[in-house]
This record gives sequence, C-alpha cells and structure tokens, in this order.
Amino acid sequence: MTDFVTAWYLWLKALHLISVIAWMAGLLYLPRLFVYHCEAPPGSALSETLKVMERRLLRAIMNPAMIAAFVFGGLLLWIQDWRAGWLHGKLTLVVVMTVLHHLFALWRKDFAADRNTRSQRFYRIMNEVPTLAMIGIVVLVIVKPF
Repeated sequence: MTDFVTAWYLWLKALHLISVIAWMAGLLYLPRLFVYHCEAPPGSALSETLKVMERRLLRAIMNPAMIAAFVFGGLLLWIQDWRAGWLHGKLTLVVVMTVLHHLFALWRKDFAADRNTRSQRFYRIMNEVPTLAMIGIVVLVIVKPF
C-alpha cells in the first residue's frame, strides 16, 4: 500500500483537496440556507423549496464529498509521520468538521419536519464555525507550526 500511495501521492492529494473544497462549500452554504429557512413560514412555498435544496445539498454534495475527503485523506495518512504535532491538530479539526456535518444533518431533519426551534442568530454563528476550522487546518498543513 505504501508503494501505491507514494506513486500516486500528488493525484491523491489533488483529489483530497477537491473533495475538501466541495465539502467545505456545503458546510458553509447549508447553515446559510437554515438562516433563510427560519424566516419562511412552515408549509409555505419558500419553506418547501428550501427543504428540497437542503436535502439535495446534503445528500448529493456534502455526504459524497465528505466520504471522498476521508478516503483520499486516509490514503495520504498512510505515509505520514504520526509523531507530527500539526497532524494531530489537523485531525482534531477534521473531527470538529465531521461533528458539524452531522449536526447540520440533524438540524436539516428538524426543518424537514417543521420543528426547528433555533434562531437565525444561532445559524449565523454556526455558519462561522466551519470557516474557523478551515483556517486552522490550512495553517496547520501549510505552516506546520509544531
């Protein structure tokens, strides 16, 4: 397996980055849809449209992109130095993003059932968390401060 990863390293890295970009797009857009959904009266045409958009975004883009990011990232981990501190920091932030992904999926189900109880402000704040995680990951991977 090490020979495969080494031979295909740059391709795996490119595919991992493409997957992460698609995943991040969804992590940034879905809570923004939730902000708009808070304004829509349950059962309205806007609410029903947002339900479809949220479901399609999660199932057609975010879930496959997250899985692909995990697969390609997992292969890249095969040849990493596990003692590197930056790698532990990055993986911790990946766990944060994964938890957010699943929270967003749960909240989408609340909207789908017309039982959301959270405010626009809550979703606006949650919209910033993936950005902070992304900034941390990029700094850790590029700068490798420890």
